[in-house]
Amino acid sequence: MPRKAREKTHDSIYHIMARSISEVDLFKGKDDKKKYLSLVKKYQKLYKFKVYGYCLMDNHVHMIIDANGANISDVMHSINFSYALYFNITHKRHGHLFQDRFKSKIIDDENYLFALSAYVHNNPTDIRKYEDCPEKYEFSSLAVYLGLRQDPYELVEDGFIMGMFGDNKRVARENYRKLVYMCNDEKIIEDIEFVDEPTDYRSERRILIRNINADEIIKFIMAKMGVTKMKLRSKNSKDVVEAKALLVFMMGNITQGRVSMLSSIGIRLMDEERYGGIVEEFLNSYAS
Repeated sequence: MPRKAREKTHDSIYHIMARSISEVDLFKGKDDKKKYLSLVKKYQKLYKFKVYGYCLMDNHVHMIIDANGANISDVMHSINFSYALYFNITHKRHGHLFQDRFKSKIIDDENYLFALSAYVHNNPTDIRKYEDCPEKYEFSSLAVYLGLRQDPYELVEDGFIMGMFGDNKRVARENYRKLVYMCNDEKIIEDIEFVDEPTDYRSERRILIRNINADEIIKFIMAKMGVTKMKLRSKNSKDVVEAKALLVFMMGNITQGRVSMLSSIGIRLMDEERYGGIVEEFLNSYAS
């Protein structure tokens, strides 16, 4: 029987949950969790999605992701496929790691977003060591929200949610802390149960436009890099490798696990100052 198509829109905020198969922990230690977060960051550079919160437990992951115009299925497939490949090589195993495809629920209103954020950040209380202090758990974004540590991956954008809790950081953090610590309420937990729904949450967020013709991207890269279409099409011209890499990168050619050499170069170029904002530059110029 074919699987039901996932309900999704490109301007939604999602509660994402991915779980390992029953006989294997998703993470065997801190290094695995750090690797997963580094992959989230890697693909954030490509797809430009926003992360409003996360918590990595031993056998599952919770994330709150603003698709920001991207396809959430492409985002999660890229992250989870890359992590499964790393995990199997590192731990000398083979076969599936994740339990079916990831689960997603579109967030439909502010109250649900508040409850969800508190629920995700409250997950570490299931660990004996963190029952009374979930903010000390290293692989949750709660400490970032409460201003207790810097985000080591520069992954989380906390301003969108925290802006709803107060006009200044001190008040907002205190209000948010109170919400998290009341999240043991059974009704709140019950409300977070997964049911895929075709609802969405919209606010004053700016959504990046993605349905752009490939020819527009090619024209932009040619002008930006100062290369001709003939040069761009040449097979063995080493001096246009960067132009080709950026072209492949911006077309999003990183799906189904087939991460090409040019795609990898394109991602690496995003760390360089000269290309760091090239995707936003193109999208902004196209929108205007």
